[in-house]
Amino acid sequence: MDLLALADFNLVARHGGFGKAARATGRPKATLSRRVAELEASLDLRLFERGSRVLTLTEEGRALSERTSALLTELDETAIEIASGGARPRGRLRISAPLLFSQTAMGRLAAGFALKHPDVRLEVTVEDRPVDMIEEAYDLVIRVNPEPDANLVGRAFLHDRLVVVAGPGVACPTDGRPVPAVVRGAVGGVETWRVTTPNGPSTVAVHPTLGLSSLVMVRDAVVAGAGVARLPLSLAGPDIEAGRMTLWGDVEGVQTALWALYPTRRLLSARVSAFLDHLREAFPKGTPDELAAYVAAERQRVVGAAAD
Repeated sequence: MDLLALADFNLVARHGGFGKAARATGRPKATLSRRVAELEASLDLRLFERGSRVLTLTEEGRALSERTSALLTELDETAIEIASGGARPRGRLRISAPLLFSQTAMGRLAAGFALKHPDVRLEVTVEDRPVDMIEEAYDLVIRVNPEPDANLVGRAFLHDRLVVVAGPGVACPTDGRPVPAVVRGAVGGVETWRVTTPNGPSTVAVHPTLGLSSLVMVRDAVVAGAGVARLPLSLAGPDIEAGRMTLWGDVEGVQTALWALYPTRRLLSARVSAFLDHLREAFPKGTPDELAAYVAAERQRVVGAAAD
């Protein structure tokens, strides 16, 4: 495929017409038209519907533009970096991150990165759903225990533990009776949670009576004495240390890892490399205790700022 013709096609698609693209760039309109026609001939596809006044992308043209525009931008930026003799991060960096990590750590992480790399325009979108990185033009995604994907590469940069906690006024039952539980999502019937304690494994019967949509809300409800819950240690740790929660044990058989992922089909840009380095600097060990300390420091900073 002719990359120059592909670049001209995306230029016309972005501006919405040959004339508009020619005026915006100073390129001859006839040259742009010829290049797009050559690309259509080589692909044996019609990329534009040409009306008397309006030029619109066909379905195939729209798909080609969505899949190639970001790649061409990366190629241009890479060439600029090499020509300038360095790889200083610049341009837009789009990241998708899960809700809990964003609420507890991403604000501080993003601010530190922005201060360190002022030429990067960082955009962080919070969502727990799996995103299509190519279609939605994300450069990096952070996910918890992601499913294997041949189109993505990356590494686990943090690990966490899932623990069973309760408010200080909630006693661990010794007679097998279920205790009230706070859960993320819908409430249901009596459940049995398997817990690993210093004395060995045990089971706890729980009756979910309060369902909430956010783990931060679950934490606050537990501190208020609503029952027991399963929470990441990073979120519950500060309250355990302060005595606002009691730790009953680890949830048996659950391992949690946060991964930073990017598409295999894309060049690893200086922006993505810089953010991966930033994650390594923030969490050099990647342990649950390290994440808990980071979250506690961020929470204390927010509380202090509010008090001021």
